[in-house]
Amino acid sequence: MSNDLVPELDVSDLDASLRFYVGVLGFTVMFSRPEERFAYLAREGAELMLEEAAGPGRRFRTAPLEKPFGRGVNLQIRVSAVEPLHDAVRAAGYQPLIPLEERWYAQDNRSAGNRQFVVADPDGYLLRFFQDLGWR
Repeated sequence: MSNDLVPELDVSDLDASLRFYVGVLGFTVMFSRPEERFAYLAREGAELMLEEAAGPGRRFRTAPLEKPFGRGVNLQIRVSAVEPLHDAVRAAGYQPLIPLEERWYAQDNRSAGNRQFVVADPDGYLLRFFQDLGWR
């Protein structure tokens, strides 16, 4: 595809993950390899890969996989409108770990603003969706 960095996430159930990523979050399946239980997803320029952990595909692991997956990592994903996505997540029965908020992050002598929320996917990967608020 087009991004220089594309995370690949092991998931316990590809179908459940696709229901979440495609059905709730609005990602599109760009291509898949059903025989490997693999899907490549995109949403507004963000791209990621999902692969079922017990599937027949290649493995890139340095330790046993235990839930919650992705400990210590949150994926920040820019979206054009964060509030409708937050509403869709809540309407689907998911509770954000960090509800919708406005945060300003210091960068040298100015701050970058985000309107954001954090939700865990079905395997515990943390997804931080944000809308850029500019600088101050």
